[in-house]
Amino acid sequence: MAGNKKAIYGAVTANIAIAISKFTAAIFTGSSTMLSEGIHSLVDTGNGILLLFGIKKSKRPADDEHPFGYGNEVYFWSFIVAVLIFALGGGVALYEGIQHIIHPKEITDAIWNYVVLISAIVFEGSSLYIALKEFNKTRGDASFFKALSDTKDTTTAAVVIEDSAAVSGLTIAIALLTLIIGQITGIVYFDGIGSVLIGLLLLGVSTFFAIECKSLLIGEGLSKKEIQKITDILYNDEDVTAYKKPLTLFFGPDEVLVNLNVNFKDDLVSDEIEKIVDRLENKIKKEIPAVNRIFIEAETILTRKISGKKS
Repeated sequence: MAGNKKAIYGAVTANIAIAISKFTAAIFTGSSTMLSEGIHSLVDTGNGILLLFGIKKSKRPADDEHPFGYGNEVYFWSFIVAVLIFALGGGVALYEGIQHIIHPKEITDAIWNYVVLISAIVFEGSSLYIALKEFNKTRGDASFFKALSDTKDTTTAAVVIEDSAAVSGLTIAIALLTLIIGQITGIVYFDGIGSVLIGLLLLGVSTFFAIECKSLLIGEGLSKKEIQKITDILYNDEDVTAYKKPLTLFFGPDEVLVNLNVNFKDDLVSDEIEKIVDRLENKIKKEIPAVNRIFIEAETILTRKISGKKS
């Protein structure tokens, strides 16, 4: 699911239309929350474009300077997106909210807010549905939050996180503060409070996303479950007498390097070892499709396999 463009195109299209409508409503109503929501949608639009740019850059073939390719471009640009959500989305919304709490203004023509926010929820919800549909294709039996935390496809995860935050922010704006409570009570501070809450929401999700991207940027390997699949293959191979723990590294959502130190039976000749290596590589790639590079080094390892126990 590396670089799922379908989910990103859906998000960009929705956010362009929503950003225009929110800024229009902010002009007519003077709403701080609506302005914050407009900035949020504008940032999301730019983020979608950056993710598409990252996907394109990551598809470049390997060269002398980057022998393992450019797959990590996806993680770099995803990290930039997280920073932009934090600074431009969360930071500006927080600033606008605080300013409107200090200097509150009465909202006029509130019907603009109702129309725009309800329409935005429909568009954002549709974009979120598309992103979740693509995300769930590889989620398996894992819980949503577990899968979101473990996924290596940061582009689709970014869209899911952004759209979830957008729907939550719109809910805050329309149901809790800016419109209903603010109009019922007549308290002008609710508009600024709504903007502050949206800002805090964006700061939270951007921090979570940045941490996930950082882990992949500095070098993250396969999960324990997938490592166990590799060790099971080694353990069950009759020509492998010992092995060290596999070393793995992600170079992109669907690009994984696996390094193996293996001890083979002593009576094997080079041609036989080559066939065994090919057999092991095929089994590993079949079990974990994301693995595209495997280096197997034959060496003498003192620790042997023990019957009934995996090394």
